[in-house]
Amino acid sequence: MAGTYATKEDKLPESRLSKFQLLELDDAHNPVARYIRDKNRTVIKAFSSAIAGLLASRAVLQGIGVGDSQASPTAALLLSVLQDNVGRIATILFAHRLGTALEPECKMYRLAADVFNDAAMVFDCLSPALPRTYRVVLLSASSVLRSLCGVAAGSAKASLSAHFATQGNLGELNAKDSSQETVISLIGNLVGSYVVSHISSRKWTWIALIFLLTIHLRTNYLAVRAVSMRTLNRQRANLLFSTYIGESIQRSDLQSRSFPGPEEVSKKERIFEFDGVLRWKGDKVIGCCEIGVPLSRILDLVSRSTDSDKSYEEIFERLLEDFSHDDYIIWYDRYSKRFLIVLKGSSTTITQLHAWMHVLWLAHRLSSELKESKDQLSIISQTRESISWITPQFLEKELRKMGWDTELGALETKSGTRLAKEEDIDTSVKSKLA
Repeated sequence: MAGTYATKEDKLPESRLSKFQLLELDDAHNPVARYIRDKNRTVIKAFSSAIAGLLASRAVLQGIGVGDSQASPTAALLLSVLQDNVGRIATILFAHRLGTALEPECKMYRLAADVFNDAAMVFDCLSPALPRTYRVVLLSASSVLRSLCGVAAGSAKASLSAHFATQGNLGELNAKDSSQETVISLIGNLVGSYVVSHISSRKWTWIALIFLLTIHLRTNYLAVRAVSMRTLNRQRANLLFSTYIGESIQRSDLQSRSFPGPEEVSKKERIFEFDGVLRWKGDKVIGCCEIGVPLSRILDLVSRSTDSDKSYEEIFERLLEDFSHDDYIIWYDRYSKRFLIVLKGSSTTITQLHAWMHVLWLAHRLSSELKESKDQLSIISQTRESISWITPQFLEKELRKMGWDTELGALETKSGTRLAKEEDIDTSVKSKLA
C-alpha cells in the first residue's frame, strides 16, 4: 500500500517477536547480557595494563643493570631466582590463609588482584632510583604482590566465570575469554612497544604509568560493580535480611513483603568490607559474627558471663535446650559485640542463612531497645520468637523465587567445624569443666 513501509516487527512472526521482546525486557536481569555489555571495560582494562606492564618491565631491566658495563649476569640471575622463590612462598601462604574466602568474596579479591598488580608495577618503576640493596628488597616485594595477584585473580575469575556460564558452557566461556585476552594483550604489546620507544624520560614515564594505571583500576572497579552475584555472602546477607525484616516490621505486614533480588542488593553492596561485620541496611556497624566456630568458643563466653544469677551449667543446658530443634547454636559477648554461631552436622546452606539472620536481628535489637536487659538467654529467645515466622522452608522458597542461589554456601570465609553428634557436646563440656 502506498505511503506505508514494512518494519522489522511486521516481517517477524508473532511467536518470534514475543521472544525478541522478552529478551529485551530481561536484558537488565540477564547475567550473559551484562557480561557482554561490560566486555568493553575489560578490553580497556587489559589494553592499559599491557602497556603499563611494558613500562614496568623496562624499569626492571634498568634496575638489574642492562646497559651497565659493571653489572654482573650472575647477580641478575640470582635476583631472578630470589624473586621467583619469594613469590612461590607468598603464593602458598596466601592460598593457605585466605583460600576459603576467595570464592565468597570473589568481587573484592578480583579488584584487589588488580590493586596488587598495579602496586607491583609502581615498585618496579621505583627500583632504578634506589641503591642496589634496597632495589633487591623492592623487587622482591613486587614479586610477592604479583603472586598475590595471581592467586586472587585466578580464583575470582573462576567464580565469576561460573556465575556467567548460565547455560552450562563454562569451558566454552573460559576458552573464548582467554582467546580475547590474548588478542588484547597482543595489540597492547604492539602499541606499548611504540609508546615505550617514544617515552624515555623519567617524568613522562611516571605520567604515562599513572595515567594507564588509573584507567586500569577505574574500568575494573566499574566492571566489578556491575556484577550481581546470586550467592549470599556475609555482606549480601546483611543487606538482604535487614531490608526485608526492617520493612516488614515497619509495615506490620510480615509476609507480604518480598526479599530483595540480586540486582537490588548489588547496588548497595560495598566492594571492600571487613570480614564478619554486621551492618543494618548497610549503615553503621552493629557487631561482628563468626560462623562455624567450635563449641568450646561458646563455652568460654558462657563461663565468663557474669550478667546472670544462674550457674554456668544451667545457662549452657538451657541454651542447648532452646536450640535442640535447630541446626545451629548462637551466643554473644555483649561487651565486645561479638556473636558466635556453632553449626551442627545436619546444617545446610539454608539453615546457615537462617542462623545469620537470627544473629543480625539480635545485634540490631541489642543496639537499640534491648541494651539494658541483662539476661542473655532471654534476649536470644525473644529475638528468635519474633522472627519465628521466617522458617527455613519459607526462606528457601522466597529466596529461590527472587533468583538467589540457595545451594552454594558463601557465609564461611574460614575452614569451619561441625558438631557431628551429641557426644561432641558432652566431650566439650567435660573438657571445659575439667
